[in-house]
Amino acid sequence: MLSFILLVLVAHALPVKCQNLLQHKLNIIILAGQSNMAGRGGVANDTSTGIPTWDGVVPPQCQPNPSIFRLSADLAWVQAREPIHADIDARKTNGIGPGMSFANAVLSKDPNFGLVGLVPCAIGGTTISEWQKGEFLYEQLVKRAQMALQSGVYRAMLWYQGETDTINQDDVELYKGRLKRFFNDLRSDLHAPMLPIFQVALASGEGPYIEEVREAQLKTGLPNVKCVDAKGLPLEPDRLHLTTPSQVKLGEMLADAFLRFIPSPLQGNDASPNFSSFVPYFLMIVQIFRCLWMTITFR
Repeated sequence: MLSFILLVLVAHALPVKCQNLLQHKLNIIILAGQSNMAGRGGVANDTSTGIPTWDGVVPPQCQPNPSIFRLSADLAWVQAREPIHADIDARKTNGIGPGMSFANAVLSKDPNFGLVGLVPCAIGGTTISEWQKGEFLYEQLVKRAQMALQSGVYRAMLWYQGETDTINQDDVELYKGRLKRFFNDLRSDLHAPMLPIFQVALASGEGPYIEEVREAQLKTGLPNVKCVDAKGLPLEPDRLHLTTPSQVKLGEMLADAFLRFIPSPLQGNDASPNFSSFVPYFLMIVQIFRCLWMTITFR
């Protein structure tokens, strides 16, 4: 009976006092990897200077949206617009990547999804060894993701990396172990043991071992790691980077995989509580009862 009364009071009090409680919570999407995640769509060497230049073309699928934000290099939320990695992969020329087309596709197909908070972390030319725990890129990723969590809840990481690891056979042989260690360490440090990870299987590479790295990517065997295959998507003339239309297509493929995704349950003793998801709901419950108390006191 008491539970029923509380539910009635909550239903009655929420519209009055707490209707905006979760209105501004962000659905956090981490973007990490190397140049094809950072975005090189529309980037080519200027024929007169030889300097890489972005053509500035932003397709409709990548246009700014008032419901899509990005975490800037100085850890502030701003409206997302291409190129979204410009102040992150700052030593390179950035163009179109998959992040904006992903976010726009998700919002188009699920109008009730809410606000999207993109956390760009990709850096061009990086190897998987540079993303290991303790390395600069890894620690920056964790720092940015933890900062983002103050404004929302983790929904997924989009990961596209491996082109640089196709050069040396030693790197190829170690790639799968390093990749799995990176995913496991990241989930542990973010207190999100079942964080959905959508990994892009390579479309290209800098060396001769592309298929070997692809095989490692396709067979991680980790729960809640889904592969989206970029093989066959058209490349820029450098034969390494995806074109703008390819990046748009990849973002839409990632969005489809994300929206179809059914997470695996926590498994046995390896599972630990996902405090990153629990805390916002705990705070919500506290705020609900605060609203109830105020409603009962002042009526």
